[in-house]
Amino acid sequence: MIEQLLPPRVRAHEVFADVPVSSLHPREAALVQDAVESRRREFATGRHCARRALASLGVPPGPLLATPRGAPRWPAGVCGAITHCAGYRAAAVARAPGIRAVGIDAEPDRPLPEGVLEAVALPAEQLQVKEHTARHPGVVWGKLLFSAKESVYKAWFPATGRPLGFEEALIDLDPVSSTFRVRVLPTALRAAEPELRDLHGRWLVRHGIIVTAVVVDGPGRDTPHAPPPYDRTKHSAPTGRPADQPTGRPADRPTDRPTGRPTA
Repeated sequence: MIEQLLPPRVRAHEVFADVPVSSLHPREAALVQDAVESRRREFATGRHCARRALASLGVPPGPLLATPRGAPRWPAGVCGAITHCAGYRAAAVARAPGIRAVGIDAEPDRPLPEGVLEAVALPAEQLQVKEHTARHPGVVWGKLLFSAKESVYKAWFPATGRPLGFEEALIDLDPVSSTFRVRVLPTALRAAEPELRDLHGRWLVRHGIIVTAVVVDGPGRDTPHAPPPYDRTKHSAPTGRPADQPTGRPADRPTDRPTGRPTA
């Protein structure tokens, strides 16, 4: 289902059950040799999906290691992302510079734990979740917003090397087109990364799983798969944040998950 959210130039592979840990390359296996069995299976299946996606790009097989932050270390000239949640694993990859960054995320289609929405969502986003929930109750909008923020970060950080806090990106979820728009808020980040200051993504809920994806085209590329331009009049940028809202991801946080779950 993840391929429905991605343009043809991005290749993806997904599975709904784990592959044997023995499928790992020895150098990959060394990365999780001290992990619990469930984590090793999760890691092995994520790497399996990544290898299948890379093969569809014509990339020769080889070990897929990790950066110091724990994110996948993609082959030269390739960008991508891996995601995993209970009952689902997926990877998406693309050739650079045609595609600059890819971010994908999957989450169980269940409500967020108490207090998490308030910790990760801006006031305008919290209001949006409340309104969408009242008008379109078939979607767990808080979890969808969380997943969209995850996809944004997975695309943003590998492309820029800059942290992006939860409160530094305003997300507008569209219940009609199943898309979302992203506006990076800090003036300094918008100036430093003009190609990534206004992003777009797509979402899908199926088989009890929420999946989201963000694709950033390379310089000079058109984006025919993009939703309409961001409507800046719909949500005004917040002027402040609640006292208990996080100020951003720590600089040493792995790029995969802001919630502390293991990296892919």
